[in-house]
Amino acid sequence: MSAPEILTVAEMTAADQAAIAAGTPGLVLMERAGAVVAEAIRARFKPCKVAVLCGPGNNGGDGYVVARLLKRRGWPVWVETFGAPSTADARAMAGRWRGETRALGAAGRPAELYVDALFGAGLSKPLANEALRFAQMTPSLKGRVVAIDVPSGVSGDSGERVGDAAVRADLTVTFHRQKVGHVLEPGRGACGELVVADIGLGPTPATLLENGPALWLERFPWPDSASHKHARGRLAVVSGEQTSTGAARLAARGGLRIGAGVVTVLSPLSAVAVNAAHLEAIMLRAFDSDAELIEAAD
Repeated sequence: MSAPEILTVAEMTAADQAAIAAGTPGLVLMERAGAVVAEAIRARFKPCKVAVLCGPGNNGGDGYVVARLLKRRGWPVWVETFGAPSTADARAMAGRWRGETRALGAAGRPAELYVDALFGAGLSKPLANEALRFAQMTPSLKGRVVAIDVPSGVSGDSGERVGDAAVRADLTVTFHRQKVGHVLEPGRGACGELVVADIGLGPTPATLLENGPALWLERFPWPDSASHKHARGRLAVVSGEQTSTGAARLAARGGLRIGAGVVTVLSPLSAVAVNAAHLEAIMLRAFDSDAELIEAAD
C-alpha cells in the first residue's frame, strides 16, 4: 500500500489541464465530479430538502450537476446562486439546470441539507456578503453541510482560513487527490469526513505524501528473536518537580510503546517517589543538580 499523495492547488490544476489536453473535455470532468458528490450524498443522507449553493466558478458548475442529479432522483432541490457563472463550463452546467433558482440569502424555505459549491481550493479572497454570512452560520448546521472540493473560505494550499470565516462541513468530497488544505488545521477540522473520489484523471507528479504507516511501515525495525533492547535506541525524559510529573511519564510511556529499547525518566529528588509510584517497565534515575542531570542523561 502506497502513501496517499497530497497535491497543491497548482498541481491539481495541472492534472485537470493535462486530462483536458489528452482529450477529456472539461464538461465531462465536471459531470463526473458532480456525480461522485451526488452519490456520496445519497449514500449518507435520506432524501430531504437540499439547497445547493453555487458560486461563479467551476466549483459552482459542479454544484449545478449535483442539483440536477439529485433532482433526477426525486430529491426536493433548489439552487442558490452567489453571482452568475463566470466560466464556460459553469455556464453550460447552469444551462442544464431546470429547477428552482434564487439568490443566496434570499427569503425562502429553509433547507435540511446545504451543499457548499461556492468556492474551491484556489480561493484567494476572503468570503464576503451572503457567502460570509452562510459560512458564519454553518457551525449551527451540524450534520447538514456538504462541501465540494474544500469548504469555502479554506485555502487549498495551507488549510488556513482566507479571511475571518470559512464553511464548517460535515462531509467534504474532493477529486483525484487530497490537497494540503485537507490535512492541515484548521482546514482539516472544517472538512468533516473527507472523501477523495476518482474522476478519471491520469497519474500526477506529487511532491507531498501523507505521513502514516503506508509511508514507513515496511522500513519499521520490528524486533525478532535475536533483538536486544540496547539495539533499539535509548530515550531519556526529564521530569519536572513533584507537582509537575505527568507529562514526563506520558512521554516515557509513549516512547516505550513506539519501540524505544530503553526508556529512563530522569527525576528531581523531590519527584522520585511520585514517579516511582506510577512507572512500570520504565527505569528511573534521580538527579539533584544540573551536573547530575547531565551525568544521568549520558
